[in-house]
Amino acid sequence: MKALADYVHSKGLKLGIYSSPGATTCARFEGSLGHEEQDAQTYAEWGIDYLKYDLCSYRTVMQQQAPDNMAAQNKLMREAYEKMHQAMVKTGRPMVYSLCQYGWDSVWEWGPQVGANLWRTTGDISANFDRMSLIGRSQAGLSKYAAPGHWNDPDMLEVGNGRLTTDENRTHMTLWAMLAAPLIAGNNLTQMTPDVAAILMNKEAIAIDQDALGKQGDRIYAEGPVEIWAKPLKNGAKALAIFNFGETASEMRAMGLHLNEAGLPAHGTARDVWAGKDMGRIGDDTKFMVPRHGVVLLVVR
Repeated sequence: MKALADYVHSKGLKLGIYSSPGATTCARFEGSLGHEEQDAQTYAEWGIDYLKYDLCSYRTVMQQQAPDNMAAQNKLMREAYEKMHQAMVKTGRPMVYSLCQYGWDSVWEWGPQVGANLWRTTGDISANFDRMSLIGRSQAGLSKYAAPGHWNDPDMLEVGNGRLTTDENRTHMTLWAMLAAPLIAGNNLTQMTPDVAAILMNKEAIAIDQDALGKQGDRIYAEGPVEIWAKPLKNGAKALAIFNFGETASEMRAMGLHLNEAGLPAHGTARDVWAGKDMGRIGDDTKFMVPRHGVVLLVVR
């Protein structure tokens, strides 16, 4: 494992590992119950950079120790996550700590208190547009819980998986970037098409996600299948995403951009991220064609 970690690091990547506070993982491999310090130290010696800690079989422990008492079960869950956090700190090696317990007990409210750098907010994602968009849109209202060092996690990216179209892949990447979500590629990196690589490695989209201000975006407008999300950026700029979750192309006029709700003046200069071009000045007479399941992503100043 140490050799594997060294190899992964030589490629400019980081290595994550998966465990559970229970006796077994969801796939019934060994968990960390009763061996938290031993496992954390082993991970550190191997050179692991990231631990995803999935509740899995620990739910059985919670139910056995506190039957029919949800508050007591939630307390046990928090204590289990804190126990591994302390074990990781004791190793002295910085490791990203990812909680996976599907958003139970409003984890965004207490995740930072148990050392989490990110926490899953929902059930598992899958490589279809309906599931992806449902998970992404359900993050509305959680922006106040995200900040540098700890983030809401709507699950890994499915860009390049399943039968997602190019427009759907861009919508996926855009929504996650607007959410300041962890960008974890869930596809096979050795089998990427040029289109998929261009989406996952678009530096401007990544810059929106990774903006130094550390603010998660939020929905500012919704009417039918059209939603507009805004994300504050450093130096006063705003990322603005116009989504068409419907089945037909929708024309959006600039008056429908709700620039005021985004904290922007009635006019500004914009850059179209996916087109890779400066648009110049935008205002009430600017029109946008948003394809089915597509998105327009702007940086507006």
